Amino acid sequence: MNPPLLTTAETIDPVFWYILGVCIFFLLLITVVMLYFVWKYHRSRHPYTTSQVSKNVPLEIVWTLVPTLLALSMFWYGWAGYLTLQRVPEGAMVVDVTGRMWSWLFEYGNGKTSDRLYVPAGQPVQVNIHSADVIHSFYIPAFRVKKDAVPGMTTYVWFVADRPGSYDIFCAEYCGTAHSAMITTVEALPPEEFLAWYEGEGPAEADGELKALLTRHGCLGCHSLDGSPGVGPTLQGIFGRQVTVLVDGQERTLTADRDYLRRSILEPQVEMVKGYPPVMPSYRDRIPEAELEEMLDLFERPASAAAPSGEKLAQDKGCIGCHSTDGSRQVGPTFQGVFGRQVTVERNGQPVTIEADEDYLRRAIVEPQAEIVQGYPPSMPPYSELSDEELAALIDYLRGL
Repeated sequence: MNPPLLTTAETIDPVFWYILGVCIFFLLLITVVMLYFVWKYHRSRHPYTTSQVSKNVPLEIVWTLVPTLLALSMFWYGWAGYLTLQRVPEGAMVVDVTGRMWSWLFEYGNGKTSDRLYVPAGQPVQVNIHSADVIHSFYIPAFRVKKDAVPGMTTYVWFVADRPGSYDIFCAEYCGTAHSAMITTVEALPPEEFLAWYEGEGPAEADGELKALLTRHGCLGCHSLDGSPGVGPTLQGIFGRQVTVLVDGQERTLTADRDYLRRSILEPQVEMVKGYPPVMPSYRDRIPEAELEEMLDLFERPASAAAPSGEKLAQDKGCIGCHSTDGSRQVGPTFQGVFGRQVTVERNGQPVTIEADEDYLRRAIVEPQAEIVQGYPPSMPPYSELSDEELAALIDYLRGL
């Protein structure tokens, strides 16, 4: 049934254009006829009813038969396409994908895992879809495929990436707080490049053991490794950091040591990090003890990289996305000349004018919701994960602007 070069897009697109064409044709036809009748039979031209026609059998047969045939043709065309989508071509490469809040994990036949779907261009791929928690929806617009990921059920889609490139993958079913961030890509590679990656030499090789572990268990869907904000706190420099948590509604400051990290993974609802939603599931019985110990060892290992400059921090943390450095207005106030400037903020609902000194800038970075600059939306997330050295570097950078 499936011609060798037929893709899912080639199956879906003709049906779409056929139905769209029929709809546009009849929209124009009905609109033109309606306007003609409005003009021809206007009350000023025909003040009295003159027609006594009560039926017209040929006309009734036409307007019954034509829509019926059109509906049947649409059904047949769509059904043929549906059958093609259900029949996976022979020789398709099989990949398993697991959706979880809020990331995708792809597993290959040789045991390799990735947070992106790497496929060979020109070869059919069957994706078996699973869910680890709630209902998700695996959606690749470029290939016209979408199928729900249902807990306890395996569904599937297939597609062919006819040429190399990067194609978006979305979750098309609302699944919680970070649903909109559940995005990854299909990376279609030339066959020889894909083979090199599949054997462990390609561009998707993990940056390190820690990243591979975190990817395998879906941690990077909510936690970043580069300091950028996410649904949960960044994991950059997590070991040894001072963390403010809520325990039974009371604030406590803890050190992120090995015991704390273990509790955060196995019992995340007991000590909730302040400023973040209580959405992390427990990984008890979901992560093998050996892998948990390995993860904690890797967290504990000291980082070798030097602390970045304030300018690089502002770029890496996404500050430049909302604050300009040239005085122009953006989502947040400009950084140009911010140090020492008089700033009007709303504190506990009351306007207060204060000087943007070092203490204010530190509060604005760590607890931005406490003092909202007047005239700007309260959209900045807290950056409480920054170390004292990083905060000092950022403030020195702002002082220089």
